[in-house]
Amino acid sequence: MTLLFISIYLSLQLIIAAIVSKRIKTEQDFFLAGRNLPMWLLSFSLFATWFGAETCIGTSGAVFKEGLSGSRADPFGYSICLFFLGLFLAKKLWTGGFTTLADFYKKRFNNKIEKLAILIMVPSTLLWGAAQMRAFGQIISTMTDWDVGTALWISFAFVTTYTLLGGLLGDMITDLIQGIMIAVGLCLILFTILQSDFSLYDWWQNLPKEKLNFQASGESFWQRMDRWSIPIFGSLIAQELISRVLSARSPQVAQGAAYSSGVIYLIFGSIPVVLGLMGTELIGELNHHEDFIIKLAEKFLNPIGFIIFSGALISAILATIDSILLSVSALVSHNIAVPLFKIKNEKSKILSARVIVILSALISVAIAFSSDSIYQLVEVASSFGTAGILVVTLLGLHFSWGGQLAALLALVFGLITTPIAEHVLKLQAPFITAILASLVAYLCGALITQYLSRPLAPS
Repeated sequence: MTLLFISIYLSLQLIIAAIVSKRIKTEQDFFLAGRNLPMWLLSFSLFATWFGAETCIGTSGAVFKEGLSGSRADPFGYSICLFFLGLFLAKKLWTGGFTTLADFYKKRFNNKIEKLAILIMVPSTLLWGAAQMRAFGQIISTMTDWDVGTALWISFAFVTTYTLLGGLLGDMITDLIQGIMIAVGLCLILFTILQSDFSLYDWWQNLPKEKLNFQASGESFWQRMDRWSIPIFGSLIAQELISRVLSARSPQVAQGAAYSSGVIYLIFGSIPVVLGLMGTELIGELNHHEDFIIKLAEKFLNPIGFIIFSGALISAILATIDSILLSVSALVSHNIAVPLFKIKNEKSKILSARVIVILSALISVAIAFSSDSIYQLVEVASSFGTAGILVVTLLGLHFSWGGQLAALLALVFGLITTPIAEHVLKLQAPFITAILASLVAYLCGALITQYLSRPLAPS
């Protein structure tokens, strides 16, 4: 019955995407849904897009194993990230009329800086996609007799088709359905547990207090700050978020949706954390902690409830994967393929975008096969080369000083500093170090440019 429900639910997503595909006439329709989205739809879309596999599966499992020290990214760090999106980026990027974040780099700096930024952003986004692909495959495998590999290929085929058809508009409409499913599914399992013979008082009294500590055992101040900074700042400049604020009908809508989605995310993202804290009391020990929330649902929900919860998990992942594939496609097709091949026709632009979607999905599923941990993929994705992108975007957007040299130095230092600081120098805060290095590099580049542009004094 579960497999039947999943099949019907996924088919519904495909039908919606197919209907929406008839409204896609231009590249902007495919990538930005015509730039006319209202706040309520955009808020749910931001929430659903950000609420992915690591929130439902990775975070609940990490809290089950480690306590609150395993969940700083979700929901707390990513909620702050959404708030900062509204505070620092939404209005200014929307006003610029860009299609991608790379468009800003081209306008503010030059074509070479634009291409370098894309080379940094795309791998990070693909890693994020791999995490969601693996989670999707893991859920399908758990609910059926298929192995994870077979489930991964099935998830690849479905998600690719689903994204090809609807573009961002189809993504937005299904995000609404998926966001509602996420909220209902999480509330259902929490309510069911609370209505059972589970005693909140006894659980609270028996809960080891170290599990309520955000600081892991032996973790220094700088290690703690670095782990907080990755989800907050490393994800702030994700193309998945940027594309949504650019699709709003006004800059005020873009900013308001970012704020409201942060609140929604915090509320519903806290439920997997609470469930993870209850975990040992509810189901004892597990060999694989990332199976925790699925095992919990199997134990406490009746067949209908489990089907609804399964739909919620699938919704959380689908809402993220299609956004990732569209983001990579927008950066590669709009900013590289279209100008490189001088594509003028809108149908040809849409075809180019869809080809890149397929290639992106293939790369993501290949990465997913090579990794054993969803949470590890997410952390790598959030910190890979993003320090330089963060610094250049914020400074370039809000200040007029700093040109091509400043951006180049910041991007390069942001890319190389994190691995050097982490693996060579063994520093406790490699991501913060990379941000500081990028900031210094940008300032030095700006000063050098200013010095070289000064007129020579008369002899």
